[in-house]
Amino acid sequence: MFSRLKKLLGKSTETTVPPAAGSPAEPAFTDAAFVRREAIFDRDNRLSAHLFRMQQATAVADRAVAVQRDLDRQLFDTLNASTEAWNRTPAFLPISSASLDLTALETLAGDNVVLLLQLAPDAEADQVCEAIEQLRERGFRFGLFRQPRHPAYATVIQKIDYAAIDVAGSDAGSIRDFSAAVRAGIRPTPLQLLACNVETIDDQQLCLQWHFNHCHGKFAEQPAAARSEPSGDPHKTQLLNLLRLVQSEAETGEIAAAMKLDPLLSFRILRYLNSPILALTRQIDSLEQALMILGRQRLTRWLAVLLFSVREPQLSDWLLVENALTRGRLMEILAEQRMPGQPHDPLFLTGIFSCLHRLLHRPLADILPTLPIADEIRQALLERSGPYAALLAVAEAAEAVDQSGLAAAAQTAGVTADAVNGALLAATAWASEVTEYWE
Repeated sequence: MFSRLKKLLGKSTETTVPPAAGSPAEPAFTDAAFVRREAIFDRDNRLSAHLFRMQQATAVADRAVAVQRDLDRQLFDTLNASTEAWNRTPAFLPISSASLDLTALETLAGDNVVLLLQLAPDAEADQVCEAIEQLRERGFRFGLFRQPRHPAYATVIQKIDYAAIDVAGSDAGSIRDFSAAVRAGIRPTPLQLLACNVETIDDQQLCLQWHFNHCHGKFAEQPAAARSEPSGDPHKTQLLNLLRLVQSEAETGEIAAAMKLDPLLSFRILRYLNSPILALTRQIDSLEQALMILGRQRLTRWLAVLLFSVREPQLSDWLLVENALTRGRLMEILAEQRMPGQPHDPLFLTGIFSCLHRLLHRPLADILPTLPIADEIRQALLERSGPYAALLAVAEAAEAVDQSGLAAAAQTAGVTADAVNGALLAATAWASEVTEYWE
């Protein structure tokens, strides 16, 4: 099928020269490229999908088709190399239409994947539409960025599932008119509207008023509106107390008694510990059993995870949960590769606890003294020193919009771009699986 796609799209070979037999493949660019994962929210302000793009550590001014095509190839190769369900939630991949014939796309799992197309300058409507039809047979869905002056745009938009617009690069009238035009179109199945690069909450609210189904951008990073007594959530207070007791020398009976002070919390903990994510071979009916089966170290880990479960979450809450869980798991995966034979739970806790100040609205310097955590965790979080600090810097840089610092952080930590990319995809899959079993 892909040889036919190449013929359709006017490309008989890949843009990169294949390596000689037995030799390693050489990257097309000298700069490392890293996967960037970004959140997409639905109309209910829930994190409903992820957008994955490949971004070079050093910004490249040249956005020629050949450059974008190579970045697309690297993205497909990286996703193919992952054994994790990075597309557990819908995955949007912004690519050039010129990349629809890439060989790496042939083995990419199409289910739950949306190829978000930017039409190449020389793209021809009939060829792009035929490529879409062939790839749709493998489960792919398609989106298209607004390009009304492109000769192929009016035809291709009839074949796609999502109509997207760059909100930051468009004026209000264009966004409103785009929504009206898409919704007025006569189609068997209505198009979903995707607003990309939404900068502020006000912009997001306008997009929702204009009937957009999904929003992506920096708006979700804005702090939630002030809440009364934000650090007074009794469930989180009890969880912190349980964390202290489990990590200290407290007796099992004392821990169980503390758990029983909040029956709803007890129910949530036990339900979570019995969820498929832990894959335990027997039912846990009490915290005493959890301590015996899991041990204190593993129970500490899962109490820390449950600390980030959020009831009635706002936008920034979802992003906080996503970042905290992903940070912890990413650090743990990289530690497994970089520090074989050593315990990795402390790395996981370092990543999780690095977001505690945002969860509890208190400085880390005030929170950490109340928790009996290892000195190495405390050093990484408060002093940015010690054996865990380098991997924490990698985990934090992986969330930054400007990823130029990620290459330097990875080099300092002694991990490759491929290792970081694989760990990020695996951590994203894990975080999505964990949150499936929350309220």
